Amino acid sequence: MEQHNSSIRDEALALLRRGVANRVVAERLNVPRGTVGWWRHEDRKRRGEKFEHPTDCPRCTGKEFDRQAYSYLLGLYLGDGHIISKPKQHHLSIFCAEAWPGLIHEAESAMRRVMPMPSVRRRQKQGCVEVKSFTQHWTCMFPQHGPGRKHDRPIVLVAWQQQIVDTYPWEFIRGLVHSDGCRSMNWTTRLIGGERRRYEYPRYWFTNASDDIRQLYTDTLDRLGIEWKHCTRAGRAYNISVAKRASVTLMDAHVGPKY
Repeated sequence: MEQHNSSIRDEALALLRRGVANRVVAERLNVPRGTVGWWRHEDRKRRGEKFEHPTDCPRCTGKEFDRQAYSYLLGLYLGDGHIISKPKQHHLSIFCAEAWPGLIHEAESAMRRVMPMPSVRRRQKQGCVEVKSFTQHWTCMFPQHGPGRKHDRPIVLVAWQQQIVDTYPWEFIRGLVHSDGCRSMNWTTRLIGGERRRYEYPRYWFTNASDDIRQLYTDTLDRLGIEWKHCTRAGRAYNISVAKRASVTLMDAHVGPKY
């Protein structure tokens, strides 16, 4: 490591103790960032100061956060999201089909609006984009995290999450549909004037293997006055359909198709 004048080191430590970032100190004093980081580490060690990663986690700091964005993000997480927690590797991942760039942007935006400090990246995978945000504090925001697949363990909202969903129910529904649902056109035939004609109508689908997650979806639909029904396939009621005209109109106004 290059030797530097002690006065430069003292000036750097004075700035660091005032909360100036390593990068800013390095640029101001024309010192490599690695050197500044080493000075900071040694200074903390000498003073017996325990280092804690900075965080803006609302659950740990009590900071206000965008609850509307969180309701949407919660829906995305319960659908196609998961948290990986390993030593030095903690991140929230939301998987989005690459055909829907608007969804990818909204997932990234929701992460940043809930916790601005953690880094957010996109990772291209075959047929989809993984939107990732790195901080171990996502487990604070999503206490449903646990070992195994979500449909193999209970999924229950805690009181503060339920309060947010009750306040922003459409955002929650929108996140669930954007992750594990779709808006499609169905068709059938009708006999009109003695002639059988094709009739098309829009329908919203939501498909999830977790009984608990489907229950959260349908309970919220009930509170919003949306008519729905189970569509059983292969003996399993994994699919929730919304096809009544008035209900579809409401879903179009607040959810809409992916884009």
